[in-house]
Amino acid sequence: MSTSLPSTALPRNAAVGGALAVVAAFALSACGAAPDNASTAADGKSAATATSAADLGGMDKLVAAAKKEGTLHAMALPRDWANYGALIDGFQKKYGIKIEVENPDGSSQDEINAVTSRKGQDRAPDVLDLGSSFAISAAQQGLLAPYKVETFADIPEGQKDTQARWYNDYGGYISIGCDAKRVKECPKTFADLLKPQYKGQVALNGNPTKSGSAFGGVYAAALASGGSFDDIQPGLDFFAKLKKNGNYTPVESTPATVEKGETPISIDWDYLNAGYAEEFKSKGVDWQVSVPSDGKFSQYYSQAINKDAPHPAAARLWQEYLYSTEGQNLWLKGFARPVLMPAMDKAGTLDKTAAAKLPEVSGTPAFPTEDQQNKAKTVLGQGWAKAVSG
Repeated sequence: MSTSLPSTALPRNAAVGGALAVVAAFALSACGAAPDNASTAADGKSAATATSAADLGGMDKLVAAAKKEGTLHAMALPRDWANYGALIDGFQKKYGIKIEVENPDGSSQDEINAVTSRKGQDRAPDVLDLGSSFAISAAQQGLLAPYKVETFADIPEGQKDTQARWYNDYGGYISIGCDAKRVKECPKTFADLLKPQYKGQVALNGNPTKSGSAFGGVYAAALASGGSFDDIQPGLDFFAKLKKNGNYTPVESTPATVEKGETPISIDWDYLNAGYAEEFKSKGVDWQVSVPSDGKFSQYYSQAINKDAPHPAAARLWQEYLYSTEGQNLWLKGFARPVLMPAMDKAGTLDKTAAAKLPEVSGTPAFPTEDQQNKAKTVLGQGWAKAVSG
């Protein structure tokens, strides 16, 4: 059985970015003011200011208020990303609340931009799934609502904001995915990726200044090239070399580009690459997944609620669902390591079969601090375009 990410982990970084699959999204209304934000329980308590289900009188009252709203707006949740399709379907079936997903292949930055630009509109996202550096930034900007899910105490320290404005949800390791039918010898390490036989074949899942998976890919490359959590520059230098020798392709890796052979080698989270491997078996694609030994990088994404969510009760109920045993095990079935995995393992509620299918890793991963992530983000913002231009 693969090791889970340790309970001492610090937040994961960057965006729910990078296109994954062409998935159906419900259309959002184009304009209009947000409905009265003060969704209330029968006793008049407001969901918009509730910091726990208890503030509304308990879960039953929260469920009733959320059902009254009837809708949840989300962004950047591809159905093929960490089993989000099953999570969306499960929530809708359980509560009868329609989830509208806009721009499923969007990034964390896209989500934050929507929160700020659509404030007061019913088109604003209710909930956010963000790379942790983006979650930290959003909290600092005062965009997030504090809310403690019922399992908040089981979320390890260091994986949640002390004010409960965000908390980690699921994580994974940067991996190298490879189409073994198109690539004669699949690369296993970052050093391998520099070999001339991989010309035009190495892709990222998005732009690292906007996408968490791509950000993680550059950070992992830095660790493999003499860098550190304090020094991501070697990662930029690595991709500059890949670009110079012709191995790097700017095509954003998605299931569609993988299937077409446009991105036969993809640097991405292990749960996404592992999902590809499962998905493509029936299509004749032999997608192999390796966690590179020279650049082990693992982090989590984070959940948050828009402070001005147009559907505040549904937003809070969605969080409760995601951090329930059902929700956490659904992420696990998508090859992601849920944040409550240690607690669920101890309680005997973890899906052991799904856990046994996780990509193999060894050793204990380390994680960048908030300051290190912010520094890396700044360096990337200043140097990425130059590194891969020309």
